Amino acid sequence: MASSTVTSAQPERPPRPNLAFRRLRGKRSPAEFAAAVRRAAREIGERVSCDARYVGRVEAGEIRCPNYAYERVFLHMFPGRTLTDLGFAPRSSVRGRQARGAGESWEAGEPYKTHDTRDTRDTRTDRDDRDDRDTQDLYETHDNNEESDVLRRAFMTSGATVAAASLGPLGLALDAAAAGRPTRRAGTGEAGALEEAVRRIRLLDDRHGADGLYRRAAAPLRTAYALLDAGASRQATADRLYTGAGELAISVGWLAHDSGRFDDARSHYAEALATARMNGDAGLEAHAFCNMAFLARDAGRPREAVRAAQAAQRAARPLGSDRLMSLLSLREAGGWAGLADRVGCEQALVRAQTFYGRGPSETDPEWMSFYGEAELEGLEAQCWSTLGDWPRAARHARRAADLQDPHFTRNLALYSAELADDLARGGRPDEAAGAGLRVLDLLGEVQSSRIHTMLAGTTRVLLPHRRSPTVSTFLDRHGALPRPA
Repeated sequence: MASSTVTSAQPERPPRPNLAFRRLRGKRSPAEFAAAVRRAAREIGERVSCDARYVGRVEAGEIRCPNYAYERVFLHMFPGRTLTDLGFAPRSSVRGRQARGAGESWEAGEPYKTHDTRDTRDTRTDRDDRDDRDTQDLYETHDNNEESDVLRRAFMTSGATVAAASLGPLGLALDAAAAGRPTRRAGTGEAGALEEAVRRIRLLDDRHGADGLYRRAAAPLRTAYALLDAGASRQATADRLYTGAGELAISVGWLAHDSGRFDDARSHYAEALATARMNGDAGLEAHAFCNMAFLARDAGRPREAVRAAQAAQRAARPLGSDRLMSLLSLREAGGWAGLADRVGCEQALVRAQTFYGRGPSETDPEWMSFYGEAELEGLEAQCWSTLGDWPRAARHARRAADLQDPHFTRNLALYSAELADDLARGGRPDEAAGAGLRVLDLLGEVQSSRIHTMLAGTTRVLLPHRRSPTVSTFLDRHGALPRPA
């Protein structure tokens, strides 16, 4: 494996212009063609930061092979063609290449960033795409990072375990497994450490919320993909690494999701989905689609939420887990509620209850440990709240809060915040303020932008009722909170 991470000393060959790609552009300007690429990406659910400069670099031959996101977009734009037909080199031929030169080298200590990746250099002129200026590419980190696998390989040579160890508790397991090994090929120790890192992130999120964890959890994710790229000594270990890396991507995506970083979350979930499909892992695919449905609902894309939830159910059906199918039905219900389709929502809720009533089984995924009766009630409350049925939403939110294990502080705060908002909007301000005060009591232990956002909405509804002593107390305490970073 060492040879795969060492760059040859051969002189750099001058790039060959990509004439095939230039012919496909036709009479369109580079900016017009870039706009067409972005539109095609949206058609298949991808996001790429394509601009005239990127098109020019492809045509000049500087980009010998696009990253996976661009590959999917180009093949969608030109059906029936292969990358070779488009003038690109086979992906296998560009693995391990060194950065081309000054000004285009990859950052030594951060080769696989998972956040803060907005492209601010887009000079596109297409009027239909002006509101896309902040769209980030789900797979690129900056313009010269065409091959994410090369970046991960570079990360291995720069010391993946150092990045993991720098995170304190979240990195220790991966660091302990990887340190001191004479070979870069991963074994069962690394696979076990990766699985443990996923469990620890989920536990910390359940207890404390996402805001304080997200940036710290990104480095173990880079380490996971570095281990995956290094290869494994056995196929069984490789399968564990793929699943572990995908689950970690989902966990980090959820931290981004819960802390309001929706673009980052979408990127992580897409990475998990790609990992699942590369390894033929139906369970991981169902999990990725499950979270993508939840994110789409929260981001105001209810139709996408419905379709992602339905895709998750198709992937999950052969797995034999009724509890998983119950949760995925709830995700679909949330999408139908966002579309104001009460019938579709009710039908999905009935399926969720029916599946849940069949009980747990040995086929239930480990990541579903959070999904109990409290979560079932809480998600149903969110559906009725979206549909504007505040009394019904409040009943389910109250059950969720009453059923929640108090050790899971974040969920208890979430259900109580949902209850406060439903009561406020349902015309019961004093009860709403009481529930809101219980949430404020928990915020010393919980950092969740989602909960802060919900409380802010509740305060706006309660402002006209300030003369009530309970409401006044809640509003004053809420107003004294430090603003979340």
